[in-house]
Amino acid sequence: MPAVFAIHRSKDDRFYFVLTAENSEPILHSEMYSSKSSARKGIRSVKANASKDPAFVRRKSSRGQNYFVLLAANRKVIGSGEMYSSAGAMENGIRAVRRVARRAPERDLSKKARG
Repeated sequence: MPAVFAIHRSKDDRFYFVLTAENSEPILHSEMYSSKSSARKGIRSVKANASKDPAFVRRKSSRGQNYFVLLAANRKVIGSGEMYSSAGAMENGIRAVRRVARRAPERDLSKKARG
């Protein structure tokens, strides 16, 4: 299955996207957006910035887990990676985002029933 940007609608009618890798595992979750068009702009920003290593900021959670955030050109967070057990696993996640983001199509799942 190809990588994809899936747009979702939250229970409070905001929008977000999830980038999944070829194995359907999520590798990047976006921030929340007030409109679907803003979420689509966020996807374009991921595609534009994922090739730039300085756009990826490596962090550690309060529980010591590794994760990353992807920054736009204006240095605002576009999205966050998963929590990883090691720095090496986090780097693999960053490589996956860099590998698939540019070509991943967009799929609008925001019209599906929400539970």
